[in-house]
Amino acid sequence: MENVNQKRLFIAACLALLVTAITFAIRAKIEGVFTDDYGLTKEQVGYAFGPAFWGFAVAMFAGGFIIDIVKTKTIVWMAFGMHLIGIVLLLLAKDMTSLFIANVFIGFGNGSVEAACNPLIATLFPKNKTKMLNRFHVWFPGGIVIGGVLAYVIMDQLELRWEILVSLLFIPLAIYGFLFYGQKIPETERVSTGVTYKEMMRNVGAPYTITLAVIFMILVATVPSVGEIITSSNTLPFIIVGIIAVLIIIEGRAINKISLLFPLVFFCMLLTASTELGTTQWINALLETNGISPMIILVVVTGIMAVGRFFAGGLIHRLNPTGVLLGSSVIAVVGLYLLSISTGPAMTLASAAVFAVGVCYFWPTMIGFTSEYVPKSGALGMSILGGAGFVATSMVLPIMGKSIETAGPQITLRNMMVLPVILIVLFIVLYITINKKKTEA
Repeated sequence: MENVNQKRLFIAACLALLVTAITFAIRAKIEGVFTDDYGLTKEQVGYAFGPAFWGFAVAMFAGGFIIDIVKTKTIVWMAFGMHLIGIVLLLLAKDMTSLFIANVFIGFGNGSVEAACNPLIATLFPKNKTKMLNRFHVWFPGGIVIGGVLAYVIMDQLELRWEILVSLLFIPLAIYGFLFYGQKIPETERVSTGVTYKEMMRNVGAPYTITLAVIFMILVATVPSVGEIITSSNTLPFIIVGIIAVLIIIEGRAINKISLLFPLVFFCMLLTASTELGTTQWINALLETNGISPMIILVVVTGIMAVGRFFAGGLIHRLNPTGVLLGSSVIAVVGLYLLSISTGPAMTLASAAVFAVGVCYFWPTMIGFTSEYVPKSGALGMSILGGAGFVATSMVLPIMGKSIETAGPQITLRNMMVLPVILIVLFIVLYITINKKKTEA
């Protein structure tokens, strides 16, 4: 790629993801500030934090659809602007509404980073996509480690105000803006390989049904009354899922006449993201009585994830992506169960380490799997997956918050085990499907 500074662009992308990740650590820490100092309930905090996830999804979806029209550079600078506005608004937040609005901008900024940088990494490293996407996503758990340590030192040890912690976000923001400034950013892989926009849409399988499903999920996540109606019924959630599944089959098989591999991966992403992010975002409330600082647990979990992702190349080569995802699901079940029965610092720390190994490879391997096995889905496919994962998390957060207040942390953790149990079944199906296709080929 002529006149493309591959190393500088990769570092810039990693720092942009670092800003995204630190916002997750900060939210996990200041959750208690808004309940103790500003009088919000945990359910209200869950709804106010929701835009950080569904806003992420909206930006990723929009970016995936328009990135080849407006160019990657435009999405990068949208991310920078949204991050800047969101951080300023977060510093001014004092109630549910202002916290909600701040998280809308932060979510849009975070989603724009993923919408631009995932396809950028795939384009910069076409022969090592899954490996380099894992290395790029090292900075998500790595950033949470940095944010968690900063939160522990600034708020717990130095007893400084939370606004000082948030203000530190301006440092990596300024650096990644400087690194992207004036650089030539290449076209996405879809454009460079000549795949048409229509063919990209077709390879998503059921793009219109999936998009409508995500819009519905955002509605559930942002309007409490809608979520209460659905969760209060024993049958309505299954009916809705059934209708969406039928529509996906009709659009994918009858209309587009293509494999439903991408819709299957899309559904798996909803569960992997909720398992990882739902648990870590509520880490403070889930483990506050276990005799060890939840921020230390968060640092341990995300530190293990960062190291695992950095060395993911060899593991993925030996087991292939589906084998990694299947094994991760099994370990995640064990980790959640151990966390639910942990009582002291040592056992809590060990259980958290098991959970970290379980969720370590979920996110980047799902993105890498799509890039490798459904390459013609392009930037849109990667953006849909990432966006859907965050929308699912925004739905789970208030549900978990209410469960923590009513049923307690231990029952909440055991209920979360259902998600990776379902994933075990789905990844077995995916593993068999991929191996069958390889055999036929």
